[in-house]
Formats: sequence, structure tokens, C-alpha cells
Amino acid sequence: AGLRPTAADLSSVDPRRLTAVGEALGPRMREFEDRWGTVAHTLTAFSPVVDGEVLPTAPWQALAAGSARDVELVVGHTRNEYRLFTALGGQLGTITDAQATAALRTFGPGPGPRPGPGSDSGADGERAYRAAFPDASPEELYEWVHSDALFRMPSLRLAEAQIAGGGRAHVYELAWPAPAYGGALGACHGLDVPLLFGTFAADLGLMLFAGVGSSPEAEALSSRFRTAWTAFATTGDPGWPAYDTERRPTQVFDTDSVVTAYPHETSRRLWEHHDFGALPLLG
Repeated sequence: AGLRPTAADLSSVDPRRLTAVGEALGPRMREFEDRWGTVAHTLTAFSPVVDGEVLPTAPWQALAAGSARDVELVVGHTRNEYRLFTALGGQLGTITDAQATAALRTFGPGPGPRPGPGSDSGADGERAYRAAFPDASPEELYEWVHSDALFRMPSLRLAEAQIAGGGRAHVYELAWPAPAYGGALGACHGLDVPLLFGTFAADLGLMLFAGVGSSPEAEALSSRFRTAWTAFATTGDPGWPAYDTERRPTQVFDTDSVVTAYPHETSRRLWEHHDFGALPLLG
């Protein structure tokens, strides 16, 4: 308590204490909605800061200006990114329409900073999603808008920014579901990590492969992941076409992996005019 947000002050504290304070803050973040806006409803209070020196501008703007045009980029996401966090919160199968409405109004797309919960100006995002996915359940809408806002669309727009700046980007999606809990987690956040490293019985793999472990199918997919990443690190080519804004070729990793047009075109169109940038901290 009482520390200024400076490197000098933070470095004077035992790192273990900083970790403990950060963990204690997580469950209380929504108490600070008036100061932090939408950030109070995200997964962590911590992120890189655009300070004009170490990080001179937001990554999307920097890439679009060509700052990394000579750096090859692989960027992607999983199909059901946010489902892991719904499960960790004990909410799988329990999301109500009121919760879906709050999420759509908090995280739905708009041309500028998101308005935050309870604001009528968030109704545009809700209407857009409900019109685009008229048959979706409250839980599906809740998952999709969180996945789009926090993971899928920022990733896709990063690739598009790289292309706009004269560089090359390769886009992928992991669609293969985690085998634990009867597949209830879907292709959730973090599943690509144990697949890439083959760590089915360690770290995150312990949870996502719990009670199941490895399988010939998982091993084959893991091998394809490693082959692609090794090839990219060696040659700059992971084995599928570079992304472009006309054909939008995307490598979809699944039991049968294919290259197809970007698989979430409806979401892409919903977000195409949204300005991604630094987190909208209000105070």
C-alpha cells in the first residue's frame, strides 16, 4: 500500500508480496469499475503500458505503421477461448440471459472505448450480436463476445495491422477440443501450449488432459503443431499461406487440419470498425 506506480517503488518490494497482492486483487476488480471501466471486468489488472518509451505506441498502431514489416508473424487463437474461464468460475451451464446482456453491453464492439456495464450506449453491441447470432443461447453469446473481445478479434486485427504495414502474417485457429471433462471445455484458452510442447501430464496439460492423458490423436496434432512452429522459426513459413484480406487463409488445427477462409467471418464483420488499442484505463 502507498506505492507509486513507478519502477523504483515496485522494485523495493519483495516480488512474492507483489504476486500475493495481485492475486488478492483479482476477485475485487469489479469494485473499481468507476475508475477502470471495462478493464475491471477482464481477467487481470496487469498489462504492458504505452509509456512512450519502452512501448511507444499500441501494438496495432505500430504494426500498421510498418514498425515490424521485416519480422514474420504467426498469430492465432483457440475456437472457445473464454470457456476455460467460465469453467474456472463455476459458471458452465448456468449463464442467464441477464448475464449475457451485461457481457454484450460491456464487451460488444463499437467505434471507440467500450462503455462499461449498465450504460445504454452499450446497447449497440448487444443488438449487433443478437442480430448476428439469432439462435444462440445466452451461454453461447456470453462465451462468444468474451472470446471475440479479449482474444479472437484482437489477434486477427494484429495480423491485419501487420499486413497493412507491409509485413507478412500467418493466422491459425485451434478447433480441437480439450479431452478432459468429456470435452466440455472445448478448444479453450491455453490448449495450444501443451499441444505445442507435448506436455500432456505437466502444468496446464494436467488440467486440460485430466483423467485422459495423451492419445494417438493428441500426439499427431502435437506433432503437426511442432512441425509448423519449427518450420516457421527456421524459414519464416509454417506450412500454410500467409494471410491476406481478400482470401483470408487460416490454418485450422483439428483432427483433420485444413486451410480455409477465416472461420469467424460474422464476428470479423461485427468488429471490423472497432478501434483496438491500449486498455481504456480511466483513472
